[in-house]
Amino acid sequence: MRFHVVTLFPEAFEGATSYSILGRAVHRGLVSVTVTDIRKFTFDRHGTADDYQFGGGPGMVMKPEPIFRAVEDVLESLPPEEPDLIPILLMSPQGEQLNQRLIDELAVAPDIVIVCGHYAGVDERIRTGLATHEISIGDYVLTGGELAAMVVIDAVSRFIPDVVGSAENVHEDSITSGLLQHPLYTRPVEFRGMTTPEVLRSGNHAEIARWRGRQQSLERTLRLRPDLLRFAELSNSDRIYLEQLGWSGESGDPSNNPADQARERQALDR
Repeated sequence: MRFHVVTLFPEAFEGATSYSILGRAVHRGLVSVTVTDIRKFTFDRHGTADDYQFGGGPGMVMKPEPIFRAVEDVLESLPPEEPDLIPILLMSPQGEQLNQRLIDELAVAPDIVIVCGHYAGVDERIRTGLATHEISIGDYVLTGGELAAMVVIDAVSRFIPDVVGSAENVHEDSITSGLLQHPLYTRPVEFRGMTTPEVLRSGNHAEIARWRGRQQSLERTLRLRPDLLRFAELSNSDRIYLEQLGWSGESGDPSNNPADQARERQALDR
């Protein structure tokens, strides 16, 4: 997998791609991250990449010419059959919310180009005439698209073969599996009055799998992210167990979550 980042601040990516799992993947050649400085594609000696808004308004807007030129330079460096297949991502709070479905889609692309916005935003023609995807990592605004681009790189890289030691670990993670992950414990058995569940120390692998594999994941998902249950693949036994916990089975809406209902009652009592 090859990531091509187009940014005003290439130095922001130096540390993010040099440590931990992603750093090892880069070192082993499983993932590459090349960074293109937008200012190298500007037209004046000052490297001017932004300008005032037409019609007035606060904040500067990133100009279309240098970004188009930078992305086109990246695409020209790729094999001739690839450019039409390459996702060009514009990181923006106005974009489609990043989720596991979108990550799965991106993970099969041979290359990904990521454009990092900055200042008040980018010229609209970048959005409509260049980007294939406009992506947001959440309903909040960052100072620039660099951190959001790093999130995409990290999330997609985990699905590249051999980047993470065990593929099973990746597919059983929270969200990826469709549910939240079961609680995790390690030594010591007891810590500050909190004890590891006895079933995990029983040696009974069937009981451990039953407790850890579904029941705890279902219970945690219902308590913390009931919205995920709308899309999870649930067996009849899963549904029965959830209904015993108070799940209505209608929509997975948080309003159906017993824990949330209890918190709402407590708030009203106060």
